[in-house]
Amino acid sequence: MTAINKPRIESIDILRGVVMVIMALDHVRDYFHYGSFFNDPTDLTTTTPILFFTRFITNFCAPVFVFLSGTSAFLYGTNKTKPQLFKFLFTRGLWLIFLEIVVNTFIWTFDVTYSLQLFQVIFAIGFSMICLSFLIYLPKQVILIVGIILIAGHNTLDSIVMQGQSFQSIVWYFLHQEKVLGNGSDYMVFLHYPLIPWIGLMALGYLFGSFYQKGYDVSLRKKWLLRLGLGCIALFFILRGLNIYGDLAPWTVQDTITKTILSFFKVTKYPPSLLFICVTLGPAMLFLYAYENTKNKVTNFFLVFGRVPLFYYFLHMLVIHIFAILGILIFGGNWHDMIITGKGFMSGNLKTYGYSLFIVYIVWISVVLLLFPLCKKYMKYKANHKDKWWLSYL
Repeated sequence: MTAINKPRIESIDILRGVVMVIMALDHVRDYFHYGSFFNDPTDLTTTTPILFFTRFITNFCAPVFVFLSGTSAFLYGTNKTKPQLFKFLFTRGLWLIFLEIVVNTFIWTFDVTYSLQLFQVIFAIGFSMICLSFLIYLPKQVILIVGIILIAGHNTLDSIVMQGQSFQSIVWYFLHQEKVLGNGSDYMVFLHYPLIPWIGLMALGYLFGSFYQKGYDVSLRKKWLLRLGLGCIALFFILRGLNIYGDLAPWTVQDTITKTILSFFKVTKYPPSLLFICVTLGPAMLFLYAYENTKNKVTNFFLVFGRVPLFYYFLHMLVIHIFAILGILIFGGNWHDMIITGKGFMSGNLKTYGYSLFIVYIVWISVVLLLFPLCKKYMKYKANHKDKWWLSYL
């Protein structure tokens, strides 16, 4: 395979870096906050505003990352033939699925028996990339229609709820219904990222790359970024206000104004609803608009993580999980409880485990700062070894 010479767009890498750093906050919360293994931070009966928005802000990560994966695919293909792009997307998609099943599941669980199998965002990106490898042969107008239908139309399928473990049910779980298979047994499968809207999101991200192709007028791109950003946000407020369509769970008036606001912004991620995508992609577009040509120490910091996202993803999860075990060893408890197995997860040993949200933020900042020099070193290595084709898979 030939070396990659795709153009680097700094604003895109900066945005990707920002969401990658924010993503670490959610994963630290998963492994460190009180009751995080069993409690939903968006449950209005138990959450607090700061806990709710700690979770809400991390909602930007997955949709932005999947969307920008499509954009990166387009930029990669600007100096490649369609067959070359197809081969890269198809093989990289397979590689990501392998990493999800074998590497990512182990990093999240530390269970050598794989009694708890996870299908998360890496799997969704890999499968969507395989689908995109076929979509690229279609006219852009058709890709646009397909992407819009998958994103805007998939909520019409919300009423279809499958049960059991028949072949048809399992296929539906992968496509549109979050599900835990084998709940309460020694072997469990978590299907967290139903695929239909993620495929559409990557397809639209691929088309979005047209705005960044060489020679595209910058002022026109900024106009489109502003329109798309404000348009997505406006669509969110209009549809959410009407409360008729666009999300699995309508908002309701609560006993306090604060809880009513939280209910309004409690949108569905699994699978990502139309409103979820609007409220996350809208601000992302405005970010790209605002940081089109910005370069300073802060943007350079986030740029590092944005240029080595897969390396950072696996490394940060490994560090977070190790830190969680060290925390148990230091402050008391059974560190074996942090070896997440199917049987152990359901035992309830972690129901009383955890630390305050303040500690979560401290650990989050520590993890990010610890990984920065490693990511920077790897970023420089990639930049200086563009002739190594295998680096495009890492």
